[in-house]
Amino acid sequence: MLEQMGGFSGLIYSSLPVLVFVPVNTLRGLTTAVWAALGVATAILVWRLVRRDKVQPAISGFLGVGVCAFIAYRMGEAKGFFLFGIYASLVYAGAFVVSLLVRWPLAGVIWGFLNGHGTDWRSDRRAMRLYDLATLVWAVVFGARYLVQNHFYDTDATGLLAAARIGMGWPLTAVAVLVTVWAVRRAGHLPAARS
Repeated sequence: MLEQMGGFSGLIYSSLPVLVFVPVNTLRGLTTAVWAALGVATAILVWRLVRRDKVQPAISGFLGVGVCAFIAYRMGEAKGFFLFGIYASLVYAGAFVVSLLVRWPLAGVIWGFLNGHGTDWRSDRRAMRLYDLATLVWAVVFGARYLVQNHFYDTDATGLLAAARIGMGWPLTAVAVLVTVWAVRRAGHLPAARS
């Protein structure tokens, strides 16, 4: 899963546009901040191309920054930069909760799809409980992100919103990944051998 996000470097790179956006907005204004964030996202994409790293995470990151920058620019407010991420967290939290309610925990579904296990794990009660737990952790992570960041958005605390975005970003993702890996190992569903 970490590899799909671009590894540890991908997690760090995803924080850089936010780290640039907020202080530049404070010092130079919204338009400059938007261009600075897009510039950082572009530089990361070029850097990954030059190094011949996986570019998919950088392209996704660039598009994400582009959407966030567009929203902020259209709203005319710096806090708009965070709006897409706030509502994306709400949607993800809802998807993980719904998957629990319909007894198709997303952690198991995604893992089974990515690693060739299909859905056979659903007939194993122990595996279901483990994937339920991993799915619940992801739901809590996304739900917490939505609640905290939406609060800072509503109170116009852009600096705290940026800190929450970074602090609740890759550190909480790392916790959820660790719980998911633990659940996968306990369920005995390591990646299927490639032929």
